[in-house]
Amino acid sequence: MKDLYRPMFLPDLLIRALERNGHRPAVHIGGELRSSYEMRDEISRYGQAFRARGLARGAGVATLSKNRVEVLFSMGAVMVSGCRNTALHPLGSLEDHAYILEDAGIEALLFDPSFTEHVRQLGQRLPGLRLLSYGDAAVGEDLISLAATFSPQALVAPAVDSEDISALAYTGGTTGRPKGVMATYRSSAAMAQIMVSEWQWPDEVRHLVCTPLSHAGSSIFVPLQLRGATMFVLPAFEAGAVLEAIERHRITTVMLVPSMIYALLDHPKFAETDLSSLQSVYYGGSAISPTRLREAIRKLGPVFVQFFGQTEAPMTLCVLRKEEHLVDDPARLATCGRPVPWARVALLDDDGHEVAKGEPGELCVRGPLVMRGYWNKAEETAQALEGGWLHTGDVCREDEQGFLTIVDRKKDMIVSGGFNLFPREIEDVISRHPAVAAVAVVGVPDEKWGEAVKAVVVARPGQDIDAAELILLVKAHKGAHHAPKSIDVVDAIPVSPLGKPDKKALRARYWAGADRLVH
Repeated sequence: MKDLYRPMFLPDLLIRALERNGHRPAVHIGGELRSSYEMRDEISRYGQAFRARGLARGAGVATLSKNRVEVLFSMGAVMVSGCRNTALHPLGSLEDHAYILEDAGIEALLFDPSFTEHVRQLGQRLPGLRLLSYGDAAVGEDLISLAATFSPQALVAPAVDSEDISALAYTGGTTGRPKGVMATYRSSAAMAQIMVSEWQWPDEVRHLVCTPLSHAGSSIFVPLQLRGATMFVLPAFEAGAVLEAIERHRITTVMLVPSMIYALLDHPKFAETDLSSLQSVYYGGSAISPTRLREAIRKLGPVFVQFFGQTEAPMTLCVLRKEEHLVDDPARLATCGRPVPWARVALLDDDGHEVAKGEPGELCVRGPLVMRGYWNKAEETAQALEGGWLHTGDVCREDEQGFLTIVDRKKDMIVSGGFNLFPREIEDVISRHPAVAAVAVVGVPDEKWGEAVKAVVVARPGQDIDAAELILLVKAHKGAHHAPKSIDVVDAIPVSPLGKPDKKALRARYWAGADRLVH
């Protein structure tokens, strides 16, 4: 009887979408165009190759590759085989990769031959790891050749339950070792449902992927197939190549992080490129400068859709829709939108009670999007899910219209002279200044205040930074206790492999030699 009410999981949705779209173009990559039927057949071949090498339901499979179509073939095969997926970021270190492979119990590593030496070292550390390469390589077995020995068969979704683990997605590791977030068939299906329903898709979806397919690029693959879209894939993000691809392929949708938007706006060919085909620009991953967002809206029109989530509740907890981007309201542009109807969201104090509207509280979540927990980390799981809520660690305020503004991460809070200060609020003020291209605020050791507010600023091309002016700007908007005690002007702010400002690396510059990161 349990099959009577069985939901449709991501493998079911992928199979249905590929069959429904048929001969329609699905993926354009490396000068080649593949239809949905061709994607279906290759996914079948790769799934059979997995089974031939003993990769059955529940087996851990990891991928380390640049963008290539075989990543999508194997990703689909992992889904329909019921294997457990883990993506390794192409910019990650050998140490992090080795840790993740061992921690996740990975049985097979799929890799691009350009990573051969890196993979050789991983294989030496983990001698039981099966190595499958996308083409001929000096180590492992050629997965492409192996898959080619099989004939396509009908795709059949695996017999899985809603709480079975579909993927282990490792967090960035900003505090200690990365944690494996257990995504389930329940949560991944909820993510796809929310993306399809809430992302304001145009009638014709010609979507550009310029991020790693193994990460954000793959998360959008099934929603795109459900929309009958064509996905155009670039090897990596390069501003000039993105602009050229939008114009050449008449791209209608693209997903970017804020630093990518800035790079496009600042590119010398931006003004001369025809970007009129763009109808939805999805952005998220880190805070965006309201000033630069307003600039982007004025240059590209009302095409921006913000999504906000985290690995533990992926991609879309909140959305700021196109029409909600009020170009003359910096406070609105600084929000992360309103919660989607598919999740229960509350702002809670340290005792687990909802705060009054307008007061800061930790963003907490319930619903099908929430992770099962952290892999092999019972204590951390209990902390994250305390009281029957997912505690995101993001501190937010809610305005009268229900829009949420992220004040900061709880762990990034600065305690200065007895005041609890949130860097995000200070960054939002400084980023309004027309001379500022990027800003990050951290607490630094101070004998008098315990911690002092330090602003690290990047100037826009041709502009000079007046530190005293920025300090006065913060005083005027937030008060003297929020004002930076000092401002450093730098060429660039360090970022993580996912393009987010790396506060951990930034703090390390100022806390070198300290016993702990509080003072």
